[in-house]
Amino acid sequence: MLSKLKKPITLFILTAVAIISLLPLYWVFSTALQLPSYQNEEMDRPVSYVESSPPKLYPAGIPEYFSQWSKKREAERNDDPEQAQIHAELMTEVREKTFGAFTKLFTTTPVMNWLFNSMYIAIVTTLLIVLIDTMAGYVFAKKQFPGKWIFFWVIIATMMIPEQVTLVPTFIIIRDLGLIDNHLALILPSLAAAFGVFLMRQFLLSVPDELIEAAKIDGASELRIFFKIVIPLAIPAMVTLGIFTFVLVWNSFLWPIIVINDVNLMTLPAGLKTLQDANLADFKFLMAGATVAALPIIVIFLMFQRFFLKGLTMGGVKE
Repeated sequence: MLSKLKKPITLFILTAVAIISLLPLYWVFSTALQLPSYQNEEMDRPVSYVESSPPKLYPAGIPEYFSQWSKKREAERNDDPEQAQIHAELMTEVREKTFGAFTKLFTTTPVMNWLFNSMYIAIVTTLLIVLIDTMAGYVFAKKQFPGKWIFFWVIIATMMIPEQVTLVPTFIIIRDLGLIDNHLALILPSLAAAFGVFLMRQFLLSVPDELIEAAKIDGASELRIFFKIVIPLAIPAMVTLGIFTFVLVWNSFLWPIIVINDVNLMTLPAGLKTLQDANLADFKFLMAGATVAALPIIVIFLMFQRFFLKGLTMGGVKE
């Protein structure tokens, strides 16, 4: 009896945990689409739906829009153009209020610049890190050389150093190189990723040595072996590392606000900080910015989910 109930109970628990985990994300989207205000009969001034108590669990403009649409259709069936026009105008007003924060975001801020900056910095950094870490992981997994284990464990040990400890020396180096307010300041310090070296090494340990030896016997060079044999086999792990890296770079906040002062050169998380400074109480506007920042990450994860899961399950091997 217990064995039969184990699967549905596990599924129920996982579903509940997933829903709880997604609630903050849903609240961000819901707040971004919430009507900014409504007229409270007990008060002389409009009351904010965003700050109402108890809070609205869904965007109030959506049912209101369909309600006005239904009334408009009814007025058209009753051949009452005046009422139909009134409800059409109310539909437009509700739509504009619902998406008003996004309109304001894209018309009054350089959010498109921030999106472009974040996207190309994240893509360039991710591609370089995946390539460099795959090369390093291949060397540590398949090559023998003096001091191999010392180098490997020194690299792994750097993962225990907090980012805040390296901020000052890294900033001094970037300043001395003249890279303040330069996107290279965001790309170059990120290229040494110890986690990626560890992940790729663990995965490449599962690649049979016989494949590499056979390629050497056929006269293949090291570069040919790496690009024609190792990389095709390592794609699941490379995609997994790419997703981790892209999310980390995309969400990077502390370092970009230190080395980038020009608002047009900022990445999206750093740019959103300027919205919070200027619009401290406009939660609908801030949540619209957070929605724009979250959507690319969600899309990328859904696109590469199959490779991501495969990379996670295939990386645990023993020597």
